[in-house]
Amino acid sequence: MIIRIFLLIFMALSLFPHVLQAEEKDAFRSTNYPLPRFVSLASDKVFVRAGPGAQFPIKWEYHKKGLPVEIVLEFDTWRKIRDFEGDEGWVHQSLLSGRRMALIQGQEQASVRRKPDENARLVAYMEPQVVASVESCEGGWCRLEAAGYKGWVNRAAIWGVYEGEVVE
Repeated sequence: MIIRIFLLIFMALSLFPHVLQAEEKDAFRSTNYPLPRFVSLASDKVFVRAGPGAQFPIKWEYHKKGLPVEIVLEFDTWRKIRDFEGDEGWVHQSLLSGRRMALIQGQEQASVRRKPDENARLVAYMEPQVVASVESCEGGWCRLEAAGYKGWVNRAAIWGVYEGEVVE
């Protein structure tokens, strides 16, 4: 009898795999916020775990408050994140902030302009790996603030904002 029930369930799932996939995806949702989405680290010490719980081993730790990360999955109070290098792991939601931050990516300095225009006056340069607060984004530019400097940076020079995303 148990074997028959198992076979019936197996056959039903193999005939309708899209139903199982949709249920599995939604089973991990804890909020109604979109996935993926960018957030930032809320602490100078954040443990990244192998799974969604304190019982899972620590894979590594971050020591950079404000570092932007991307939430790719949710499970209860745990968030699976991806960093700018593509590494993934689980952190507790209390260690994340909704504050939008960006990381200057690549090997070159990013030009900070007075206006969102390549020909606008140069205000400063931001070094690679600098973490800056995102004030707003429009078109191909984002207004950033770091170390007292404010200005517009070409969106292609930063990690932490999606292409075409409007940040206000």
